[in-house]
Amino acid sequence: MAAALPTLHLRRIELRRPAAADGAAFPFTVPAIRELGALELTAPVTFFVGENGSGKSTLLEAIAAAAGSPTVGADEVGSDETLAAQRRLGRHLRLTWTTRVRRGFFLRAEDFFGFARRIARLRLEMQRRLEEIDAEFADATDYVKGLAAGPARASLAEMEQRYGVDLDARSHGESFLKLFQSRFAPGGLYLLDEPEAPLSPQNQITLLAMLRDMVQERSQFLIATHSPILLALPGAAIVSFDETPPAVVPYEELRHVRL
Repeated sequence: MAAALPTLHLRRIELRRPAAADGAAFPFTVPAIRELGALELTAPVTFFVGENGSGKSTLLEAIAAAAGSPTVGADEVGSDETLAAQRRLGRHLRLTWTTRVRRGFFLRAEDFFGFARRIARLRLEMQRRLEEIDAEFADATDYVKGLAAGPARASLAEMEQRYGVDLDARSHGESFLKLFQSRFAPGGLYLLDEPEAPLSPQNQITLLAMLRDMVQERSQFLIATHSPILLALPGAAIVSFDETPPAVVPYEELRHVRL
């Protein structure tokens, strides 16, 4: 039986020429952004690589804005005050879809730790609420007490099933991988900015296995990274933002790999 063709929900990213006022401001002043032109996506996993300030994360954030991707761990792309310039860039991007998908998310590694703390606080608040219900309904029947506590118990159970008993108490790498395990779903478009940040080399290899498995489940990934381990994923396309305009570069020729 012939191998299934890879799934490409998003096939092309094109920068439309900005007006003079926009073109004179960041991020259009970044060479790789200014000269982007059209970027064809040919693989289910596309890596953006380049030095800090090269524009790889900026473009990823703009794609998330243009696609309306839900955000994990921070304000939504459409309202985050720190992403105003990226939204402006996103308005000048034309995205060409094979299938317009709503499943998936955008995640910056730097936002994850605040997300983990927020989940831990919510879990603690639910536990306290359950204790208050136990005290408030101490003399009630088990049936009445169960009705009162039902919504909070259901929410707590769903949170623990999705994120584990205590996401914030895990090591950073373990909790990061747990988030991916709980949130990756078949047929999605996932935009990840430097996901290697909290991961050891061993956990980066675990993430590679997750990416491989999700590609088999019709998912597509755009990932900005510095990690030679992640960049080694077989079959991935690697776009270097150290080139102007950004260009596909073989793994062995990447500056990151040579270093």
